[in-house]
Amino acid sequence: QVQLVESGGGLVQAGDSLRLSCAGSGRTFSGYVMGWLRQAPGKEREFVAAVNWSGSVSYYADSVKGRFTISRDNSKNTVYLKMNSLKPEDTAVYYCAADPKGVGLVNEYWGQGTQVTVSS
Repeated sequence: QVQLVESGGGLVQAGDSLRLSCAGSGRTFSGYVMGWLRQAPGKEREFVAAVNWSGSVSYYADSVKGRFTISRDNSKNTVYLKMNSLKPEDTAVYYCAADPKGVGLVNEYWGQGTQVTVSS
């Protein structure tokens, strides 16, 4: 059974940092683009960040550029999202995703999500 399992979410204050992790199992994701999307209450799911198979190229939504950093460790089949200078508007369920062509609103694999809540 192929799975992506997120961890690291929680309740923090504005300005704090968090690191999300997403561990894959059941197959190797080294040939996949991996990334993160999020969905805030009452809003549509949106792209946050993605990283190519080698970790050499990354993409970010404008809203998180300069504050979030995505990385991956293929030896651990894991992708990370380091979030700095968190804002209340970053509050959302964060989903890990993997796809051979690119991470977007439709992906081959999804995690179950982890809640991030940023208080003001």
